[in-house]
Amino acid sequence: MVFHSARLPKDYKFDYQHKFEELNIRSFDGSLLNGLLFKAENSKGLVFYLHGNAGTLETWGKIASIYTSLGYDIFIMDYRSFGKSEGEIENEEQLTQDVSIVYKSISKRYTEDKIIIAGYSIGSGFATKLALKNKPKALILQAPYYNFLELSSSRVPFFPDFMKKFSLETNLYLPEVKCPIYIFHGTEDQLIPYDNSVRLKKLLKSNAYFYPLKNQDHVGVNENEDFQKQLKILLE
Repeated sequence: MVFHSARLPKDYKFDYQHKFEELNIRSFDGSLLNGLLFKAENSKGLVFYLHGNAGTLETWGKIASIYTSLGYDIFIMDYRSFGKSEGEIENEEQLTQDVSIVYKSISKRYTEDKIIIAGYSIGSGFATKLALKNKPKALILQAPYYNFLELSSSRVPFFPDFMKKFSLETNLYLPEVKCPIYIFHGTEDQLIPYDNSVRLKKLLKSNAYFYPLKNQDHVGVNENEDFQKQLKILLE
């Protein structure tokens, strides 16, 4: 009910015009997790990007040029059972381990003070947990939820909490994150309502910045012109 995965054939060839490297990283249970590292000219660092609950690298790779054009490499991974990544999604702890293992592998190529962690929608909770346990340069959240258990209860009230395999309590993790935090949320988001970010910002101190995106819904935050203007400023 949470992840809408779609697989790609193992021999699938990604077709992107800008320079990229395809990586397969082995997780704790032996599953290979697939990701693409898009490279900028004269790279200033890395954006480690955790995408939403649908789509694969076949489409998510299209956002890469937004970041590489600003001088940052961007690594995007497909969660297990997505794209060419192996395995099946069973619970939150499993994905948390996957993300941590992949991050540690990629971070060997960069000093951590040059890594920005980013998460979109479902990825925002995992990005926050990752930032809490590491020391990145910054954390970018796009359309985050206040607390996934709370959000899911509003969507499927008939489904009891004790049966849910994902809680993702962003409201508990985020105040403990030490690096600068940048939150972007569309005012017209109907999937994860804008108020989720308003409430998150109230929990945070001087290291957090909140940017409402007027007339923006849940899909397409990366393509939003106001987002791109602010992204340029923070990446500079």
